[in-house]
Amino acid sequence: MTHALAPLLTPRSIALVGASRKRNSVGNDTLRNLLSGGYRGALYPVNPSYRELYGRDCHAGIAQLPEAVDLAILSVPNAVLERTVAEAITAGARSLLIFASAELAGDGRQRIAAMARAAAVPVCGANCMGFFNAEHSLAAFSALFPRALEPGGISCIAQSGSLLQALLFNDPRLRFNLAISSGQELVSSAADYMDYALEQPATQVIALILESIRNPPQFVRALEKAQRRGVPVVALKLARSAAAASLAFSHTGAIAGDAQMYDALFRQHGVLSVREPQELAATALLLSAPKKVAAGGLAMILDSGGERELMVDLAADIGVPFAKIGSDTSEVLRQQLDPGLEPINPLDAWGTGRDFEQIFETCLHALMRDADSALGMFVCDLSDGLDLHIAYASVCEAVAQRSDKLLAMATNFSAGSHRQLALRLARAGIAVLDGAEASLRAVRHALDYRDFLARAQRREPSANLDPERAERWRRRLGERRAPLTEDEGYALLADYGIAVPPHAVALDRAGALAAARSIGFPLVLKTAAPGIAHKSELKGVRLGIGDAQQLAAAYDEISARLGPRVLIAAEVPASIEMAFGILQDESFGAFIMIAFGGIWIEYLKDSVLAMAPVDAALAAQLIAGLRMARVLDGVRGAPACDRSAVIRTIVQLGVLAQELGSSIAEMDLNPVLVSPSGAVAVDCLIVPKGSGPLGASHDR
Repeated sequence: MTHALAPLLTPRSIALVGASRKRNSVGNDTLRNLLSGGYRGALYPVNPSYRELYGRDCHAGIAQLPEAVDLAILSVPNAVLERTVAEAITAGARSLLIFASAELAGDGRQRIAAMARAAAVPVCGANCMGFFNAEHSLAAFSALFPRALEPGGISCIAQSGSLLQALLFNDPRLRFNLAISSGQELVSSAADYMDYALEQPATQVIALILESIRNPPQFVRALEKAQRRGVPVVALKLARSAAAASLAFSHTGAIAGDAQMYDALFRQHGVLSVREPQELAATALLLSAPKKVAAGGLAMILDSGGERELMVDLAADIGVPFAKIGSDTSEVLRQQLDPGLEPINPLDAWGTGRDFEQIFETCLHALMRDADSALGMFVCDLSDGLDLHIAYASVCEAVAQRSDKLLAMATNFSAGSHRQLALRLARAGIAVLDGAEASLRAVRHALDYRDFLARAQRREPSANLDPERAERWRRRLGERRAPLTEDEGYALLADYGIAVPPHAVALDRAGALAAARSIGFPLVLKTAAPGIAHKSELKGVRLGIGDAQQLAAAYDEISARLGPRVLIAAEVPASIEMAFGILQDESFGAFIMIAFGGIWIEYLKDSVLAMAPVDAALAAQLIAGLRMARVLDGVRGAPACDRSAVIRTIVQLGVLAQELGSSIAEMDLNPVLVSPSGAVAVDCLIVPKGSGPLGASHDR
């Protein structure tokens, strides 16, 4: 079946409306790109000012072409853009590429999009630079390209044309099968281009440069397709703001911003999130290599003790594990190395320089063969024309031919002059990565993707789903137009297996005393008057009530001010205060928040979001990634907390979010008291979808 984007990305015929002879104009650069790129289909320049351009007949208008074209490239100003789009669609163009910004009066941009959608015409742009399809020798790009594009396995989709141009024009090691500047995505989105790329056998990795996701459901489907096909997705997310915080009722919403939501989305689907273009390039280079990462850690060989120290320090910061080589491997190294050099990984193999090629080749091959080596890396600041480095390149080529594992070279200094050697090695399947930190981050991403695929294969569907329970609570939540009272919240949490303190609601002093006799002291008393969120701010909470006399006095005082309805709860031993929550996003669904801090949560900012559901393995990983995670293991002589109870709570919260997320605007469990004996949610704020505005809850 032909893909919907085929007329756009693999057109059999093209009209360039606005073709020009004027140098350095978009119409001229695009035409020259199409001609020099070797496009093999029919190409029709369109401009009433010319009869001929570069040896081709030039047509007065798109309606005068001898055929309806697959792709109409519109190199026209905004003033005539809407009219030109209409003319192209009327003439039967099956796709459009729009360079102009489409900054039109009124809702002109929407009218253009509506015209295209009504005609089922895919559109690249507006406000884009075009695209390359290297496998089809198609360079539909608005800036003159200085060289032939060597096809490869990277599909790059960028909402920033300038960043895409930087990658395309400056580093021939980055070999693309597709490179698309998607611009405003009036019709066709990054998700559409991803889906197309995943249908291409040449695609080894997808690199994204994103400002926003304009079609979230389709984007998620594309990520799921990438996972099924084993194609890694690397993303540079721009504009990582905290816009969601202004919409928050609870702590959960207040500390969760756009950046954390994207991180959670990416984590859920194995997207490798990078911070800047150099890291994006290094990761795409490594993951587009023909060989993949095996089990184990990084095997590294260097010719410098100082550079080894640098790489070891950076690897520790980034979390790159080194392979734990076996005794057989160590013995091979020991026999080859000059006296005084240690047979360890990472290996400094440079001694006197005698027989260095044979020593490096034998040692690197031994490291690569070790059972715990996931991939190999030769670290050297390559320079073209240096005999030593030419020899190192030959060593890598020889080892790569004998190994089924991925081998890369890495430089410490990213501005090295090594284009010829880097291209030579790239063509041999050996990625050359620039910059010590970017290189090691690329390795970390490769290991992360390997581990993600392994976890995805082991992941089982949630076993605790209960449709009857879900329907019962969806109905109750749908009937509410205000947050649940705390006892209602406790009932919901308990129904989902989340621990809450023993508690009871009382409507008078006698009821409070009766509840105390049943629960036992010490106790907590809180006002349970409907509609009060800020209990502590209204002095509606009493902690550490030790006997009936104290309880009676506390009840009398609070009930006189805030009403007779109170909640009596057992006081839970506190060790560590955590906070959990649920946040519903209209585009991507339910997210779970995990944080340390209690009342300090917004100041510590030690939190993470995850998309629901969450299994035990991911819950453990999320906890371990928080800065304060080590306090759960006990500090300053304190006993270790029950980490397994925290994990169970997160998993059950994920089930709750999966079943009820669409019915809950926000949920805030703060604090959750974690101790050696478990994890107990002592305060909860649950806001049904459709509830009115409410301030944040600070019950303790």
